[in-house]
Amino acid sequence: MFATAALFLGIGNQAWPAAHAALVATVAHGRERDAALAGGRALRNADLGAGALLATAFLAGGTTALQALAAVTGLAYLAAAALAWSVHVHAHPAAAAAKDRDDEPAPRMRVLLAANVIYVFCLNVPEIALPLVLVTQMHASPVWSAAIFVANTVLVVTLQVPVTVLMSRFSRRTVLTLAGVVLAASYLGFLAATSLGHGWSAPAVATVSVVCTIGEIIYAGSATALVTALAPAHVLGRALARFQLSTGFGLAVSPAVITALASRGSAALWGSLAAATLLSASAVATEKVQGTRPSGCCRRARAGS
Repeated sequence: MFATAALFLGIGNQAWPAAHAALVATVAHGRERDAALAGGRALRNADLGAGALLATAFLAGGTTALQALAAVTGLAYLAAAALAWSVHVHAHPAAAAAKDRDDEPAPRMRVLLAANVIYVFCLNVPEIALPLVLVTQMHASPVWSAAIFVANTVLVVTLQVPVTVLMSRFSRRTVLTLAGVVLAASYLGFLAATSLGHGWSAPAVATVSVVCTIGEIIYAGSATALVTALAPAHVLGRALARFQLSTGFGLAVSPAVITALASRGSAALWGSLAAATLLSASAVATEKVQGTRPSGCCRRARAGS
């Protein structure tokens, strides 16, 4: 029974991001949609932090308390479903497509999905890579890992929307490429930080983690937005589902990859992540265009933005 419940919870967790992004893309357009997607991610991170604190508190109450928490969570999901159902959607695919086109050509979807598998490794850096390096290799206090995780959550909650709005002056493709460069730079920063003396390594890693979080924020604010701008309106849901599949795949394999690389040393871990991320960013930046867009569409996009 528990395994069945976990299965349905996993299905919902994988289906929700794509469905949410598709609904947002239907009711909002252009840069307003990008900001709405960013706001959703900021709220999600805040709620994940609050949920973790609640779960920790309820653990002290034993089985009965955890069952009560599960029941309340189920009711909360039903309330969220009712709110989503209450949204009245009137889609106009042709008009939306004209408004949402990027000013610059976007990479092909398959290249974007492949690059996303590598980009998404950054989400497991504060949760898996840094605790592994700090505690098992550098023998630092677990407090450093906890502080980095909290700082990551706070930064994402507070900066996701402002950074996304700030980056809106550039094309989504350029911003996604920049995110890869920032992430790769942070990985090289981690490599340099771990080579410092015992008293300096942990603070240096914590400092570099802020750069990594900024890269994560830039990536999260541009990747889904680029998919919604790139995909034709009539297959938007399918494109977002494939994007979520690439995200889920990257999140699933990254713990094993990170652990295997870390066992070979810091150079293998951070050097490999930096090289793979730079390669992905280069692929996004240099991929050939799917086709030539009429100049009228570009003019409409500029006017809409």
